[in-house]
Amino acid sequence: MRSEKIRFTNQSGIELAARLELPEDEQPLAYAVFAHCFTCTKNNAAATRIARELSRRRIAVLRFDFTGLGESGGDFAATGFSSNLTDLVAAASYLEAHYAAPQILIGHSLGGAAVLQAAALIPRVRAVVTIAAPSDPAHVLRLLGDSVAKIEQQGAANVAIGGRPFTVGKQFLDDLRDRDPRAVISGLKVALLVMHSPQDQVVDISNAANIYQAAHHPKSFISLDPADHLLSRAEDARFAAEMIAGWARRHLEIGEEGHSFPEVIDNRMTVRTAAGSFRSDMFVNGHALIADEPIAYGGTNRGPSPYDYLQAALGACSGMTMQMYAQRKEWPLESVVVRLRHEKIHAHD
Repeated sequence: MRSEKIRFTNQSGIELAARLELPEDEQPLAYAVFAHCFTCTKNNAAATRIARELSRRRIAVLRFDFTGLGESGGDFAATGFSSNLTDLVAAASYLEAHYAAPQILIGHSLGGAAVLQAAALIPRVRAVVTIAAPSDPAHVLRLLGDSVAKIEQQGAANVAIGGRPFTVGKQFLDDLRDRDPRAVISGLKVALLVMHSPQDQVVDISNAANIYQAAHHPKSFISLDPADHLLSRAEDARFAAEMIAGWARRHLEIGEEGHSFPEVIDNRMTVRTAAGSFRSDMFVNGHALIADEPIAYGGTNRGPSPYDYLQAALGACSGMTMQMYAQRKEWPLESVVVRLRHEKIHAHD
């Protein structure tokens, strides 16, 4: 995969920082925009892992920092839920102008509530995914606790969220309250995937039920059990990405066979192996594959070993050759099964 640093401006002329995760050598099947959780950044572990995993499945993902957060400009204290929506529209507009219009919106936590409302503002969107999202944006007021009264009285107050200080203004509270989330959700004109963990201690899974019940079909729900709210474990983020990629293909404009985009120039195969790992991402004529080593030999066992691929190639070639011969001879051969094993001893290699 490739990761590109990007900067674009929102409606207010504020420069926002972003990263675009792209497939290594191939044209993406689709583009997506990822909206991070409340006071998080584009470099949040879940956002990064999900975006990169989706790029391996040929879905390019733009993850960006909302105004006043991370590397983006602007003052967080002057932002509100409405500014999050305009930031999302600006991100989608940038993609459409420089790459292709995004067909997928993915939102984590409050970002999920944001993509539900932003979907109607981005014409080419065909699918929306919420991860651990509150059914009502005003849910954030509970996180602010006793600070809400202080903000109401003073117009703004410093609040500690996740161990970090933020200045929250009264307009942010008013903006959150001035919403009719059920009407927005029931008015969605795109496919919806709701993802939530019953173990979520920050946003209760009842919020997922509310979103799902308010939405019309096509809609789907996938449990993220046993993940926590932030999808802190790498395997939970990978699972979420795998489910999103499989589900999204049913709802996107990607051609009748799903592989109608231009493929790698001159049949080039690309293999990328990251530092400190045996896991290798392989891109072969439009197909994303993973190679790895068994855990016993220092790998993570996320894919077949190079030996396995060599054997699989020999087995496939043998089976295809026999079927080709049977077809030419008009023999009623139903299937070919090839079983192989090798004598290369792993520990001695």
